[in-house]
Amino acid sequence: MSPAEDLMDDAHPAAQPVVLLVEDEVLIRLATADHLRLCGFKVVEAGTATEAQELILAGLKVDLVFSDITMPGGLDGIGLAKWLEQTTADLPVMLASGVPRALDGAKQSCPNVRAISNKPYDGDEVVAQIRAILAARL
Repeated sequence: MSPAEDLMDDAHPAAQPVVLLVEDEVLIRLATADHLRLCGFKVVEAGTATEAQELILAGLKVDLVFSDITMPGGLDGIGLAKWLEQTTADLPVMLASGVPRALDGAKQSCPNVRAISNKPYDGDEVVAQIRAILAARL
């Protein structure tokens, strides 16, 4: 996980939106986080949905959550999206999966999911989707 201490305050520059990246596959998470950072985002990494919950509960302010759906543990990406809808209803979520039926289930059950991405990720497509979601919030 990336240090989040400097991201805990209420204000962060609009020029550098904060993305909470939730991905259990370490190499995919590292590559995706690096790409997002190169494209101008601040990125906080979580290896599980539970870890992401803990960061949000600790006061981490983010502009978007980008999460894999299928993860180990008691909470998957769809469960995280549903939890975020209840706790931070205005926070947009983007989900990803390599399993098409998981993506179909997310579309039906999570109203705060603004975009869906197939795995393996196309980094530029992910960045374009995130920018479109954030622009729509303004």
